[in-house]
Amino acid sequence: MNRRTFLKTLPAVTVLAGASSSFAQAPGAASTGDLQPIALVKPQTDGGKSVLAALWERRTIRNIGSEKLPPQMLSNLLWAAFGVNREKGPSAGGTGRTAASASNSQEIDLYVALPEGVYLYEAVPHRLTPVVPGDFRARSGRRAAATAPVNIFYVVDIAKYGKAPFQEPGLKDTDIQKSYYYVATGLIAANVYLFAASQGLAAHFHNCDKQNTPREFKLRPEQRVLFAQTVGYPA
Repeated sequence: MNRRTFLKTLPAVTVLAGASSSFAQAPGAASTGDLQPIALVKPQTDGGKSVLAALWERRTIRNIGSEKLPPQMLSNLLWAAFGVNREKGPSAGGTGRTAASASNSQEIDLYVALPEGVYLYEAVPHRLTPVVPGDFRARSGRRAAATAPVNIFYVVDIAKYGKAPFQEPGLKDTDIQKSYYYVATGLIAANVYLFAASQGLAAHFHNCDKQNTPREFKLRPEQRVLFAQTVGYPA
């Protein structure tokens, strides 16, 4: 199966109509508080500006409005950031993603803060899993973040290095790990910037609250909050 065929076979989920939600609930999934899992619609892999045009338009835009992103746009954004683009990655037992990682460890987790709560993006099966209810967008640490529709928190899971399909030299060295996960974060953030530029969105990569966020997001000791990226329509 080639890449295009694989992408087109990703499960499409019908968006439920209703004033209270613009997203579909994953069937049979457990809720966290008042939150329900969000089964994202199938990402679009065509359209938008060309790569060269997006590079020309890439920039940091700090003035971001509060208008919500449509379900399709949110789905495309998260897929572009760190979604699955190959059913088989560079080694056995793992998928390929839109951003590289050391030994294909895929050590960066995307915690997505929406107005109603915080979710973990799961590239397989392309859904948002509830983490904690409540509005934590302000933990992104910038003025516009508190009202912007989407804040992505970049969280490294050090434990994933030990589970990597193959072990590069130094993968267990803490200093080398740091260089790996900072590079991995930058690659994903660059994907977000290019996607935003191709779709007329605003994006801002920045620091965040690292003191309260780990506790509020229920992170394990092996997880560390690194940065955040705010995305929405230009104000």
